[in-house]
Amino acid sequence: MGQNERDDDKTSGEERLEGEELLVEEGEIAGDYLEQLLDIFDYDGDIDLDVEGDRAVVSIEGGGDLDRLVGRKGEVLDALQELTRLAVLQQTGVRSRLMLDVAGWRARRRDELTESGLEVAKRVAESGTSEELSPMTPFERKVVHDAVATVDGVFSESEGVGSSRRVVVLPR
Repeated sequence: MGQNERDDDKTSGEERLEGEELLVEEGEIAGDYLEQLLDIFDYDGDIDLDVEGDRAVVSIEGGGDLDRLVGRKGEVLDALQELTRLAVLQQTGVRSRLMLDVAGWRARRRDELTESGLEVAKRVAESGTSEELSPMTPFERKVVHDAVATVDGVFSESEGVGSSRRVVVLPR
């Protein structure tokens, strides 16, 4: 291995560290923003910051009031996540892909969607007939696509526009 190759490896290692440092910074900005919101609402909650893959993950755990921050079908949570991303953008100048979870709702939803996606995929593999799921958010569709991808003999596509966008599971 030549000197230039070693330098390239060192540089890419430093860039990865820089990337992780940026994600940690995003998480800290998001945590500060969310702490202020919790204070305004007079809600008790503990904020946990993490980095998973290429995104910051911020979780709020605590009392029963937090369910109000999730809303019906996670609509309030999605809006709060977007506001938090905007707060990070305002301070860093970089569009964030951070994921926000409140009271474990998104984690439970991921498990439900994974199970549902696997069930549909197995039915389609056995029957040879495609199935269309209900409209979902981008987060929900990705979880289902990932689950379907683990089953042989089927694949999935997204169809529709906007809030009517849904996953369709098809036989190969």
